[in-house]
Amino acid sequence: MNTTTEPSTEVRPFRIEVAQAEVDDLQERLARTRLPQPAPTDDWDAGTPNSYLREALDAWRAFDWRAAEARINAVPHFTTEIDGQPIHFIHVRSPHPGATPLLLAHTYPGSSVDYLGLIDLLVDPVAHGGRAEDAFDVVIPDAPGYGFSNPVAEAGWTTARVARAYDELMHRLGYTEYGIHGSDNGALVARELGLANPEGFLGLHVLQLFSFPSGDPAEFEQLEPQDYAGLEHMQWFQSVGGYNTMNASRPQTVAVGLSDSPIGLLAYSELFNSFGNGTALVTLEQIITEVSVTWFANAAAGMSRSYLDNARAEAEPQVNAAPTGVAVFRDDFQTIKVFAARDNSNIVHWSRFETGGHYAALEVPELVAGDIRAFFAGLR
Repeated sequence: MNTTTEPSTEVRPFRIEVAQAEVDDLQERLARTRLPQPAPTDDWDAGTPNSYLREALDAWRAFDWRAAEARINAVPHFTTEIDGQPIHFIHVRSPHPGATPLLLAHTYPGSSVDYLGLIDLLVDPVAHGGRAEDAFDVVIPDAPGYGFSNPVAEAGWTTARVARAYDELMHRLGYTEYGIHGSDNGALVARELGLANPEGFLGLHVLQLFSFPSGDPAEFEQLEPQDYAGLEHMQWFQSVGGYNTMNASRPQTVAVGLSDSPIGLLAYSELFNSFGNGTALVTLEQIITEVSVTWFANAAAGMSRSYLDNARAEAEPQVNAAPTGVAVFRDDFQTIKVFAARDNSNIVHWSRFETGGHYAALEVPELVAGDIRAFFAGLR
C-alpha cells in the first residue's frame, strides 16, 4: 500500500483570530510583570531601561488588540505550504491593469505587518497623486518562524532557502515575473533572490546592502567623507547588537524567556528603538503591534533560530548581478557604495534620504513607496 502524501500546493484564506483566553492571558502576564533591578543610570547605555519599560507596559495594558487585529485583517491573508513549511502571507491586487507583482520581505524582529502602511501607496498610486503605470500587486509573506508562518517544520531555513520559497510562492500565485523590496532580514533574502536570478525576476530594491571592508587599501582610497560616518555606524551597531550573537549561538535558550515574558520580548525588540539612540521614528503603538503579533504567534523561537541557520550555512561569497536599487536612510545602516558595488555588479539606482531609519517602511512609508516606484519604473 502506498502511503506517500503529496505536498499540498493549495492556497487557503486566513484570518488572524486570537482567542480571548490568549488576550486575557497576555493581560494577566503584563499585570504580574516584575522588572529587573534598574541599572545605576536608568538609560539605554546597558540595554532597555526600566523607565522605557514602565511606559511601554502601561501602553500595552491599555492597547486595544482587537482594533489592531481588525486593521491587520482589513487586507486579504492566505496560507500555503512550501518545502514542507506553512507560509502565511498578505496578497493585495492592484485595481490598475498591468500592475507589477512585488514581494515585500520584512525585517527582524518584524513580520508582514511591517508593510501595512505601504500597501495602499503601492497598489493604488493614483489615489495618492501618482501614476497608474507605477501600480503594484503586493505579496507580503511572513518568513518561516516569523509571524504566522509557524511552527517551523525543520532546521535549515537560511535566507537562500527562504528566497527559493518566495520564488515558488510568486509562481504559485500565477505571476510569471516579479520584483522584491526588502529591509534588514528581508534585504538579505532579496539579495539571495538576486544571486539566484530565477526566471522572471525583475530586480531587487533594498534599504541595505550589507557589504563590509575586504581589507584592500585601495577600497579606502575611494571612500567619500560620508562613508567614514557609515563605518562609525557599523562599529556602533556591532557594539550594541548583542542579540546577533545570542540568536546565532543559543537561540533556543533566549527563546524561553521571550516566549514566557511579554515584557521580556518587548525589551529584546530594542532594535525598533535603534537601541535608544534617539533617532527611531517608530511609534510605541507600532512597536506594541509588532510585538503583539510575535507574542500571539509564539514566534520568538523560530525568529531567533533563523540566525543560527544562517550562521551554520556554508556559502562562498558571490556577486549579485541582478538589477539592484538601494535607498539609504539617514539613521539606518549606511550602505557604503564602494563595498556594495564590489559585491553587487548591477546597482542601477541609488537614493539617500535625510529622514528615516532602519524601519523606514514604518517611519516614512511615503518615501519608501516613492523610491520603490522610481526603481522599477527605471527598469522598464
